[in-house]
Amino acid sequence: MVNITAAMVKELRDQTGSGMMDCKKALAENDGDVAKSLDFLRKKGLAKAQKRAGRATSEGVIYSYIHAGAKLGVLVEVNCESDFVAKTDDFLEFAKNIAMHIAASNPAGLNPEDIPQDVIERERGVYRALALEQGKPENIVDKIVDGQIEKFYKDSCLLSQPYIKDPKKSVAEMTTEAIGKIGENIQIKRFVRFQLGE
Repeated sequence: MVNITAAMVKELRDQTGSGMMDCKKALAENDGDVAKSLDFLRKKGLAKAQKRAGRATSEGVIYSYIHAGAKLGVLVEVNCESDFVAKTDDFLEFAKNIAMHIAASNPAGLNPEDIPQDVIERERGVYRALALEQGKPENIVDKIVDGQIEKFYKDSCLLSQPYIKDPKKSVAEMTTEAIGKIGENIQIKRFVRFQLGE
């Protein structure tokens, strides 16, 4: 059995933000392997997050972010379960990162349901015309259009967008990880993005 040192625990704790005892347990169960311990803690955090997902979120913050030059601004409402958590550095950092993501990626809505139907119909029309112009057979054009609409949702809806600080994960996945780390259910409720001249 590997001797788990305080330095190993500190390193893992610095990387994950998990509790000292959780880090020590993860290292012990993974023979001191930091990479495996990271995965162990992520899985544990995700499992906890799934249990918390149904809890009511009636506290939180409305976070404002003004981009350099004051020509772009974002207001985002991020909810959690308790006023105590809403004041923590980890929660406020999460809200700030979401606001910065919105400023950079300009999502059209939170979920597909938030995007107006006329926008979807216009996109469908463009994709259909493009597929027909490329000579695609009529019988597969609808499948092509449906695939393009799914891609449009992924690119345009905040929760499904690749997170700007870690594009391998979606904003929804980053939210789930934050739930595991912070210990309460978190929901991005709504947002508005202002750009000078729009």
